[in-house]
Amino acid sequence: MSRLSIWIILGVTLTFLIGPFLIVILAGASAGEALSFPPQGLSLKWYAKVFTVESFRASFALSMFLAIFGTLTALLIGIPAAYALNRYDLPWAETIRTIVAAPIIVPGIIVGLALLRYIVVPLNVTITMALFMVHTALVLPYAVRVVSSSLNNLRGDMEEAAVILGCTRFQAFTKVVLPNIRGGILAAFILGFVTSFNEVPASLFLSGPGVRTLPIDMLSYMEITFDPSVAALSAILAFLSVAIVFLAERLLGFSRYV
Repeated sequence: MSRLSIWIILGVTLTFLIGPFLIVILAGASAGEALSFPPQGLSLKWYAKVFTVESFRASFALSMFLAIFGTLTALLIGIPAAYALNRYDLPWAETIRTIVAAPIIVPGIIVGLALLRYIVVPLNVTITMALFMVHTALVLPYAVRVVSSSLNNLRGDMEEAAVILGCTRFQAFTKVVLPNIRGGILAAFILGFVTSFNEVPASLFLSGPGVRTLPIDMLSYMEITFDPSVAALSAILAFLSVAIVFLAERLLGFSRYV
């Protein structure tokens, strides 16, 4: 294959990957009053307007709450689960791993509908609690998988040496295992945070009046207003997501765990 062919293939690939982001960025910078591409002149007024829309601020706060605390809860459950699956010869271990991975395999719409039908309505759970439950469930498989990958790279004899030297199993876990897999835990948190913040299908079923995540609020906003502010907000969120993943890769070696 010639060098020219390689550059052409690379250019086409980058166009498909980066092209949509460039379109959204330019559409958000339009000076016109309607969402369009190519933009009708250039202006940053729609980027400024994003921060003045009350519903965006409220839904952003909810999305941040769900992404942070949902991911932390998933880690509190996922770290012990990953440790048990990695360090002990449990019966039905592969079945357990499959069940844990179910939220990834099953479409989010089905997860949201099932939670709404069999938990939210019968138990009269609040919308916020329902969203918290579904975001935790959707992030949990990533927590287990990433932490398991980190545990696979940790030598088991280090923990056994700590036990021989007088530590209890719990002390060996907290003083030896956790410090040595902190990079994997941080990587799991970042992956879970980004996944939760951008979650749409399951949240679509569980959102309600005044209680909506940011992606759902953006969809609702476009139903009544077709100005470029949604494109501007999309560009901001894309930059934030890319920046978080880039920093995670540079500081933690993110690709080693996912």
